[in-house]
Amino acid sequence: MERTPTHPDVADVDLQQVLEALVDPVRRSIVTQLDAAGADIACGAFDIAVSKSTATHHFKVLREAGLIRQHYVGTSRMNTLRRTEMNAAFPGLLDALTTPRPPGR
Repeated sequence: MERTPTHPDVADVDLQQVLEALVDPVRRSIVTQLDAAGADIACGAFDIAVSKSTATHHFKVLREAGLIRQHYVGTSRMNTLRRTEMNAAFPGLLDALTTPRPPGR
């Protein structure tokens, strides 16, 4: 039985779907935490204040929008930001989301 969830080809994802995934602050936090880490993060290791079932939903939305890739390492479901693929499809989008802005802007 295959445990790795399916992932869309980023070329098949439209900008509307990506923006809808990023409108939620929890999902934006997941993306920015992945970007800051620069490495894979297990689902349970994110600093998000939601229940496990709600977190599962947020990860699914991000995966279906092509923003993250998930795979298992042992019993942990790991998450990877698909930065290179997203940058190719939507140049500058992740940079706009993850680049800190000076105070007052």
